[in-house]
Amino acid sequence: MAGVVATLSDRFQEHLARQRNRPFLEGVMAACALVATTDGEVSFAEQVRVDQILQTLDQLKVFDPHEGVDIFRDFSDGIIENPHEGHDKALAAVGKVSEDLEAGALLLRVCLAVSEADGEVSLADQIEIVSMCSRFGIDPADCGLYIDMPVEEFLATRVDKSAG
Repeated sequence: MAGVVATLSDRFQEHLARQRNRPFLEGVMAACALVATTDGEVSFAEQVRVDQILQTLDQLKVFDPHEGVDIFRDFSDGIIENPHEGHDKALAAVGKVSEDLEAGALLLRVCLAVSEADGEVSLADQIEIVSMCSRFGIDPADCGLYIDMPVEEFLATRVDKSAG
């Protein structure tokens, strides 16, 4: 009998964790879609990076990765098919976690990981992430984004760091 109660308790706790983290899942997938679609398409590398994030981030492990991928695709498709409306829907989902500074910082780190998935730093990705920084009240410099140097010099330093 104790085993049944423990199993029920575990399942209930897992259900609560999913419910509590659902807005975070949707916000992260929306933010990833905003970054991944800045060039008008989602690359295979960006898709793989999103899948890796879903499988490794503790706050998202309670979800089936396929569920997260589906949410990411829905946001991405919406942005590509109707940029204005899709962008607004994605920002609304990001906004649901904007009151939590810690969640916002994590979301921004995830966005940075997606932006670097193709092996190059996109200025459009950076602009999208800087825009999200303002939603969370986080200084883009803390993410290494808002810098006081020419873009070419910044890109060279980013390439040098990833090579080392």
